[in-house]
Amino acid sequence: MAIQGKRGQTISSDVDNLVSWWREAGVDTIVGDDPRSWLEEPKKPSTAPAAAKPAAAPAPAASLADMPSDLAGFRQWLLSSETLDAPVSDRLDAIGDPAGGLMILVDMPEQDDRDARGLLSGTTGQLLDRMLAAIGRDRASTYIAPLSPARIAGGAIDEKTRETLATIARHHVALAAPTRLLTMGDAPSRVFCGSGLDESRGTQHIFNHDGGTVSVTATFHPRFLLRQPRFKAQSWKDLQMLIEGMTA
Repeated sequence: MAIQGKRGQTISSDVDNLVSWWREAGVDTIVGDDPRSWLEEPKKPSTAPAAAKPAAAPAPAASLADMPSDLAGFRQWLLSSETLDAPVSDRLDAIGDPAGGLMILVDMPEQDDRDARGLLSGTTGQLLDRMLAAIGRDRASTYIAPLSPARIAGGAIDEKTRETLATIARHHVALAAPTRLLTMGDAPSRVFCGSGLDESRGTQHIFNHDGGTVSVTATFHPRFLLRQPRFKAQSWKDLQMLIEGMTA
């Protein structure tokens, strides 16, 4: 049996072809401390009383009360709100059909997505397209959104930023109300599974929100599977778990 994919490509249902892409083992987040000069001369202690430092201004809070309660309004808010510390010109909207039942959450746009004006362009997007075709889906029937609508400098989401984006993403998923959620990579897994990618994989998780519940499956981001193709077989297991009992 063969599945006709988008752009007229045919993807064989033979396991060797279906699993010709995925797997990655939790290298989706980069841990980095603040820059530090190890060669700098140590400062001599001062005998003068320390001057009081002004309190730092609190970061803008992502309050549910400030976010629209309808999906269309919320998506426009994501593209324009000052709550997010990202240039408006760099932000990208979600793609696909929110009514399709399946939502995919990635961490952020790819490096080339800004110029392409769309999520998951280039070779990373081609890999995603093959994954979707293998489970009988395509972009048109899947709702795909990022935690951050703009790419973050360095390609990593720090803990403080992730807390803000988590509040926003949970509201996003509640409004989209998919039946299944696929988190790709470490940061989305921490938001919706409560732990990193390594610990989150292999188990179905449940996200509860005011409108109901969503079944969550964690797997690897395709950008890393391009670097770590030997892990594709494990990703296929994640996809099998995702589609178990799901109506296409």
